[in-house]
Amino acid sequence: MNNTELQAYLHAHIPLSAAMQVEVREATPGYIELHAPLAPNVNHRGTAFGGSIATLATLAGWSLLRVRLDGMEPLPHLVIQRNTMEFMRPIPGAFSARVHFPADADWPAFQARLAERGRAKLSLQVEVLSGGVVAARLDGVFVALTV
Repeated sequence: MNNTELQAYLHAHIPLSAAMQVEVREATPGYIELHAPLAPNVNHRGTAFGGSIATLATLAGWSLLRVRLDGMEPLPHLVIQRNTMEFMRPIPGAFSARVHFPADADWPAFQARLAERGRAKLSLQVEVLSGGVVAARLDGVFVALTV
């Protein structure tokens, strides 16, 4: 799944991503970067709304699993099980969320658990940047479920 395909998928299946004007900047099995402009995500103080920041971070983590599982039939349900969000500074402009596949994650074990138990989890850390500076961080557990 390339950038254009992922962006179309997000906008079609998660309408909030279209309303936020989320743009997929990079989509590989090892790295996701999503971008959002300030205007549709602004709060009453002229900075990015916390809910939009958290949503972009969640979408980035979700997208990493979506890209890694591309082609699996049927496609598992992907959900976030839990997360903590740390907001470190206001975001006065456009912002991006980026996530790397963790170097210590065991993808074959994830796939085996999913095949055997119908459920597998992956912990991810997503950074939200504005102006090249980390402004927020999401630590989340994402789950793939075969139903």
